[in-house]
Amino acid sequence: MKTISTLLLLFVLGCSNGSSNKNYEAGSAMAEMDMAEEAVVTQQLVPPPSSEESEQKIIKTARLAFETKDVEATHKKILQLASQNKGLVQNDNSGKDYNRIYKYLTIRVPTENFQKFIDGISEGVDYFDQRDISRQDVSEEFVDLQARLKAKRTLEDRYLELLKKANNVKEMLEIERELSNIREEIEAKQGRLQYLENKVSMSTVNIEFYKTTAETGITQSYGQKMKNALQGGWNGISVFFLGILYLWPLFLVAIIVVIILRIFLKRRKKN
Repeated sequence: MKTISTLLLLFVLGCSNGSSNKNYEAGSAMAEMDMAEEAVVTQQLVPPPSSEESEQKIIKTARLAFETKDVEATHKKILQLASQNKGLVQNDNSGKDYNRIYKYLTIRVPTENFQKFIDGISEGVDYFDQRDISRQDVSEEFVDLQARLKAKRTLEDRYLELLKKANNVKEMLEIERELSNIREEIEAKQGRLQYLENKVSMSTVNIEFYKTTAETGITQSYGQKMKNALQGGWNGISVFFLGILYLWPLFLVAIIVVIILRIFLKRRKKN
């Protein structure tokens, strides 16, 4: 009996130790997840290098607007300049309104050719209606994104290691959920970095140029001005009478009110 009792006691102790080891391993895995996150958060809190210490990232844009004597010749010149400076024509629109013929161009050129391209367009232009050149420094955001992206990739690697050590389905699902969130953040930061890199490497130039037509009155003869004035006056009269026609219900109501008032006043005088 003593022998059997001793064996049962040893068996119970063994089961207890096995359960404790499993609980310890599960707790250890979760603790490692927390430690991994804390380590990466600490890494993110370390300030990134200043923009002066790293290469500056500048987004350059320009907007030009001017009058030209020959729209087609100017259009051809700008396209040639774009080709010479390895630029890409993003938009090329044209149109005509009552007093001018115009064209709108959006051209992207390598940043190193930006000023050369602007100077080429400016040749032969007497004055600009608009000439805006802006430079946006995104160096700090660029460096910050790189640091955060590096930290997220480090965290992803650590979670992948924890996934190999997972002891049950619950732990695996928790780790995979965290990995999914981390990978979404990595993709978002990569997309933003690529967007900034594209904007920095290729500058954007918006160009509007136009030719004034004779209808503006700048090159009109006196007879043409008189003709336009007569047409404008006739149009004004037409609009006036059309407006009166639209108001006929009000006139009708006013007439009825006047008639009623006159009848009322006549009866009052008789009384």
